[in-house]
Amino acid sequence: MIYFEDIEVGSSKTFGRYEVTREEVLKFAEAYDPQPFHLDDEAAAQTHFGRLSASGWHTCAMTMRMMVEDMKIHQQAGLGSPGVDQLRWVKPVYPGDTLSCRSEILEKRRSKSRPEMGIFKSKSQTFNQHGDLVLEMVSNGLIRVRDQSCSEE
Repeated sequence: MIYFEDIEVGSSKTFGRYEVTREEVLKFAEAYDPQPFHLDDEAAAQTHFGRLSASGWHTCAMTMRMMVEDMKIHQQAGLGSPGVDQLRWVKPVYPGDTLSCRSEILEKRRSKSRPEMGIFKSKSQTFNQHGDLVLEMVSNGLIRVRDQSCSEE
């Protein structure tokens, strides 16, 4: 189990594999982002995307799925997240792409109001099969402190 004390600023890891299917792109778009370039080949061909592309929110969801799968392998004493500071959709994601992730710890600190938990900031990046960056976000995580008597970092 990974606790606050185990997190090292500057550490990074690469993980995940997610194959994007046409059916999933259409299903997500129909339910959550029904813009024509996510639903219709002809409409998408008339845009800068050039063809059917996944919603940016779908890309976020696929990224989250890879993160959760990685957390199942490397269990954390996680307590959720207070939010995302920055989110960028850098390049379109298309059906047939295979995505992977990279995450880097940017900073960490003990909570002043909740000493049983720590807060860490990380930069997560999602890449397609060509190594092209498609998504980048900076987010915050909450995690249990193993030893509540340790000094603040």
